[in-house]
Amino acid sequence: MRAAEADLQAALVRAGVLETLAEPLAAYGARLLDANARFNLTGAKTSEALLPHLIDSLTVAPFVDGSLVDIGSGGGLPAIPLAIATGVSVTMIEPTRKKARFLEETLADLGLIGRVIAERAEVAAHLPELREQFGAGTARGVSLAPTVAELVLPFLAVGGVAVLQRGSLDRREREAVADAALMLGGHVERELALDGERRILLVRKTASTSTRFPRGTGVPEKRPLCLYGST
Repeated sequence: MRAAEADLQAALVRAGVLETLAEPLAAYGARLLDANARFNLTGAKTSEALLPHLIDSLTVAPFVDGSLVDIGSGGGLPAIPLAIATGVSVTMIEPTRKKARFLEETLADLGLIGRVIAERAEVAAHLPELREQFGAGTARGVSLAPTVAELVLPFLAVGGVAVLQRGSLDRREREAVADAALMLGGHVERELALDGERRILLVRKTASTSTRFPRGTGVPEKRPLCLYGST
């Protein structure tokens, strides 16, 4: 066992993660750190820095039911820890080829069920084999909440849930994501406070999303729905 893997496993157990789960999580974390030394996958460069990201990913697990889609997967957070913790099939949408290749190799090496789509979410969400097919969706690295909602909800089946990991939310952004969810066929079901400013927004899909969403490449981020008057 590599030093980083041993350090991560011990730290995860100390944090209260079951050893049977800590072991594969540490193996993934060590693999991520090793690849990160060759090309940028995450801002966490050490075991100590990566640990809170692994634990934060696990906070999503109680809300994942059925297949999961993860938008902008990067190095695999939270999708790969969730695949390890829940055993669900994960589909990771990651347009950068080097990152997509790392994710494919990681799924295979860890024996996880899933696939990687090397495409922008704005394009992938309009593919019939991906649109409205998933029970849960995440997008950890995307900035504004209305942008995340627009990118995730088109992938969800009616009844599915977008699990949005957020930091602080001001009144304007909170109102914008609530209004955007309605436009996208959903509603903000719950907001759960975690430690510090961290929180999880659960956006439930209640109706099919209009085919006009998501809008073209880059538009959801440049012009978030219901924010600054954008539609």
